[in-house]
Amino acid sequence: MQFFLFLRSALFLVIMTVATVVWAIACLFFAPFPYAKRYYMTSRWNVFIVWLAKVICGIQYKVVGYENFPDAPAIVLSKHQSAWETIFLLQMTPRPLVFVFKKSLTYIPFFGWAIALMRMIPIDRSARDSFAQVVTQGRKRLADGQWIIMFPEGTRIPVGQKGKYKLGGTRLAVETNAVVVPIAVNAGECWPKNSFIKKPGIITVSIGKPISPEGLNSAELMEKVENWIESEMRRISPHVYTK
Repeated sequence: MQFFLFLRSALFLVIMTVATVVWAIACLFFAPFPYAKRYYMTSRWNVFIVWLAKVICGIQYKVVGYENFPDAPAIVLSKHQSAWETIFLLQMTPRPLVFVFKKSLTYIPFFGWAIALMRMIPIDRSARDSFAQVVTQGRKRLADGQWIIMFPEGTRIPVGQKGKYKLGGTRLAVETNAVVVPIAVNAGECWPKNSFIKKPGIITVSIGKPISPEGLNSAELMEKVENWIESEMRRISPHVYTK
């Protein structure tokens, strides 16, 4: 069984790598197109990879609470267990999704070229005013009809564990008066952190109701977000939590 999983995972990796190179080159030809068209065409890579993971590795998914997405500027704050949700969420949300990420990633051949065309928010974390960069660019993106996604734990967290929730996302929500949409996702059970092997199963993506920043500071808002996400994680994955 383990050898079979290895073969499937290896095949997935090979096809994904080839697709990434081909699509990144194609994205250079999308550059002259209007943003909406460019975003749609570039994000077809995400659609393909999610489909590929389903067909080859048996990784399926279900979305709960899609109707909770608002028709308004929003900051999406998601649980982060795997690379899967970074691929999936970009092609699933009803508005273009903008990631806040390290500027150095744009220098990566192929991958970096593609994301540079997507109006993301690259940040130089060594700069003293790094959060000011987020606020300035975040206001522009929200005004243009895009949503911003951040992972409050900052990095991928192993299944069944909780990282420290950082306030960047809720600080941005308070500064811009945008609602926060919390998301719980258990992708790490199928696509574990730092694991070559991909496991078949059903990933649950649970979308919470928007939380308004009105009358709250960033810490109070994050407390609401953290409480919802962590309680929802225990509901969708009760078998991996011991307390």
